Amino acid sequence: MGIIERIKEIEAEMARTQKNKATEYHLGQLKAKIAKLRTQLLEPPKGSSGAGEGFEVTKYGHGRVALIGFPSVGKSTLLTMLTGTQSEAAAYEFTTLTCIPGIIHYNGTKIQLLDLPGIIEGASEGKGRGRQVIAVSKSSDIVLMVLDASKSEGHRQILTKELEAVGLRLNKKPPQIYFKKKKTGGISFNTTMHLTHLDEKLCYQILHEYKIHNAELLFREDATVDDLIDVIEGNRKYMKCIYVYNKIDVVGIDDVDKLARQPNSIVISCNLKLNLDRLLAKMWEAMGLVRVYTKPQGQQPDFSDPVVLSADRGGCSVEDFCNQIHRSLVKEVKYVLVWGSSARHSPQHCGLSHVLQDEDVVQIVKKKEKESEGRGRFKTHTTGPDRIADRVKKAPLKN
Repeated sequence: MGIIERIKEIEAEMARTQKNKATEYHLGQLKAKIAKLRTQLLEPPKGSSGAGEGFEVTKYGHGRVALIGFPSVGKSTLLTMLTGTQSEAAAYEFTTLTCIPGIIHYNGTKIQLLDLPGIIEGASEGKGRGRQVIAVSKSSDIVLMVLDASKSEGHRQILTKELEAVGLRLNKKPPQIYFKKKKTGGISFNTTMHLTHLDEKLCYQILHEYKIHNAELLFREDATVDDLIDVIEGNRKYMKCIYVYNKIDVVGIDDVDKLARQPNSIVISCNLKLNLDRLLAKMWEAMGLVRVYTKPQGQQPDFSDPVVLSADRGGCSVEDFCNQIHRSLVKEVKYVLVWGSSARHSPQHCGLSHVLQDEDVVQIVKKKEKESEGRGRFKTHTTGPDRIADRVKKAPLKN
């Protein structure tokens, strides 16, 4: 029996098992088994050498956004309108067969937008190049899930389920659970609050399913079984997702209003070019990019080429700003002067731990090189030889 058949068999067993206090331990073990099998499904087959077949797209710009959706929902048209890159669009499904990149120039930054082939139900199991599409989306900063406003809400649930099956968690934060394997000492179970979805016995059973018998486990929130399994697996990626409802020109105003009021959602029309500027603003807000301008000493700030930082890509502190310019610059910094919204007064003397905000101006003051030698008669180093025997004798005076 293959891995996919085993997963389906366990899912069928979970579907016919009643959810109550007596079966929660059994359901927890079944969830752990499914998570292990899905991890094995994503691993490359044994004995294979080299990289698998995928989309080779080089990272470019200050951020990367992936377009994900079913076929014929308007992904290629959206890419053409936002970037100017021509992506083939037609009235039939699966027009786009490979990854097509484009560049959005917005607020002085460059954002890479990827038009990916449409995915179908069962993409997490490899149908329709689904694994390659999801692998590229894992390397992006945020996901734009393009949906057809005229279709049912089930499309959004299917896509979310497919992405969660391969370890992507959309619009969620990592659970506050501390987990560390040990060599000896058994399982140490602690919690800072009352747990309503888990207890100590269920945690032990899930850990034993993973053959973990020595570990430290500390809960800082009321977590679920799925949260614990995600922490044990350790390969989950938590990403922001914006749900983009296209083709609003073919539905009624009441349906548009209902879709627009959903969290993390925005409604657009590529056909009539409606609300595209709001989509860019929402995308910029979700990415959280911070533009920092440099100011040389005694000169005006350079507003033409900002240094772009992000909390997801390294951080937004002064130290991260210096590292992005050059790795050796941190050792030479004495202090920095900051103008902008992050400064209490202009300018503010700051250290390396100061967190910068969007459109701040930074001037770096370097340390002065210390003179190893004294001055005048306090000079410790001479240009002459150390030994008297090595001194050059003066020529005798002529009589």
